[in-house]
Amino acid sequence: MTATTLHLRSETKPLEHRSALTPSTVKELINAGYNVNVEKSTLRIFDDEEFKRVGATLVPEFSWVDAPENHVIVGLKELPESDFPLKHTHVQFAHCFKKQTGWESVLSRFPRGGGTLLDLEFLTDESGRRVAAFGWAAGFSGAALAIKVWAWKLTHPVDESLPGVSSYDNQDLLIEDVKTAMAFGVEKAGKKPRVIVIGALGRCGRGALDLCRAVGIPDDQEHLLKWDMAETARGGPFPEIVESDIFVNCIYLSDPIPPFVDMKSLASPSRKLSVVCDVSCDPNNPHNPIPIYGTVSTTFDKPTVLVEVERSPPLSVISIDHLPSLIPRESSEAFSQALLPSLLQLNQRSSARVWQQAKDLFNEKVGTLPKSLQQINGFVKGQSIPVAHA
Repeated sequence: MTATTLHLRSETKPLEHRSALTPSTVKELINAGYNVNVEKSTLRIFDDEEFKRVGATLVPEFSWVDAPENHVIVGLKELPESDFPLKHTHVQFAHCFKKQTGWESVLSRFPRGGGTLLDLEFLTDESGRRVAAFGWAAGFSGAALAIKVWAWKLTHPVDESLPGVSSYDNQDLLIEDVKTAMAFGVEKAGKKPRVIVIGALGRCGRGALDLCRAVGIPDDQEHLLKWDMAETARGGPFPEIVESDIFVNCIYLSDPIPPFVDMKSLASPSRKLSVVCDVSCDPNNPHNPIPIYGTVSTTFDKPTVLVEVERSPPLSVISIDHLPSLIPRESSEAFSQALLPSLLQLNQRSSARVWQQAKDLFNEKVGTLPKSLQQINGFVKGQSIPVAHA
């Protein structure tokens, strides 16, 4: 039986230092009989030599495009925008299954080339729980940035936004940095911030709460509001959000819900809210429960966007869609280890439940594309006649 080859592609998103595979998981895959090719990368938190030492084959950056069709391409974030058809099986986050902006052009590349998208966001176990997620690290990092922004706004002019941030070698360094920043904010405000976390019972919410406790925010109702489905069941907007200093949104949005906060609620004279961190970061979703900042995704280079509000204090939103890259080594290792049992079944993906389910979902989503985009190597899905190409 020919060994299955996995091809770890380099990431192209600015400051995306994470990796779907780590040297430790690559070693286990190789020990299980897989071949693993790793694209060289100066951006990835792990050095190329770390992969080489465990037996991986280093290959040029972006060589996945010309790799043999039977190689499985593994990555994290979405591919660079392009329109050439995709011929491989891709394992990645693609952000197109919930009809986000531009989803048709992203998804249609796979059937046009005869490829398959096995989306990491939708890999679930028998109970329906995601097999691997960056939720905890996203919440941890998002809360950290939110507190830094809160302190910055108190100690700098309104027109001076928090400058760009970069990743930390470990989470302890991040904690110390946030503690230092918060101390300046507390000195100016005369109090520690009040933080409300929605989605507090999930992995993401737990990460946000862990960061808050780690930097010294008291775990009481005066300083740390822990909300989940029970608290939001009555439907928003919620005055408790605008009356807090910081709002960290950690929910996983699957169904339409009333907004948690909107422009009308921001006009409240009792508003203290100055920072929103939308960790869920789904601004292109038509049901985004934080419809106050358009469809803007911020970046580590420019972490915040100002919201035009009628009264003080000024309000900033953080909407970075790869927050775990703030602590890339630890977040990558935790994610990759959780994903490993599923990765070990890739050589049986035609029968392994987790991968067959992912392929069924892909086919279902392809079926929602306009017929003209449901092309498989030049043929419309379900038909046997060629489609004319423009």
